[in-house]
Amino acid sequence: MNLIKNFLKANNSSDEEISHFFSKLVQVDFKKSDIILKSGQTENYLSFVERGLLRFYVKKEDKEITFDFAFAGNFTSGYSSFLTRDPSLFFIQAIADTSLWRIGYEDLQDVYKESEKAQMIGRLAAEQLFIRKTKRELSFLTQSAEERYRHLLHEQPEMIQEIPLKYLASYIGITPEALSRIRKRKN
Repeated sequence: MNLIKNFLKANNSSDEEISHFFSKLVQVDFKKSDIILKSGQTENYLSFVERGLLRFYVKKEDKEITFDFAFAGNFTSGYSSFLTRDPSLFFIQAIADTSLWRIGYEDLQDVYKESEKAQMIGRLAAEQLFIRKTKRELSFLTQSAEERYRHLLHEQPEMIQEIPLKYLASYIGITPEALSRIRKRKN
């Protein structure tokens, strides 16, 4: 949350603007394994992960395919559903105890109308989500599974320990057995 507050202060937001924006935020805590968004539900929140870890996945036949994680210090959302107001095609699950600061769709539209600074936060969130998605897509085009694993290990070393092997393997596009071999080579 300090990221947002510091951003507002750095952009000369008045105390009134900061207070108004923060008055619309709600802190919500989730336990490990809680489903935050189900496929078929419309995403109603743009969130900031204060602590914890989220997993994004789809169900295909009898498998869950993990395609993203959201770590502390990041914005998160079923963003396409949030923007279009269409049902989500995927699930979001807490894989560690997680605390989110959330703003609802209607509240966000209201603060956008009232404050250019709030629009800048919305743009910052959208840019962060877009960059994360683009990096993920490019990693599948330009990196091996081992390189994707090493990159994740470099980016979030403290959180890697909390991600179950089966989710991590799915995320980098390999089997848990292949990931075990990669991890053994690293040590």
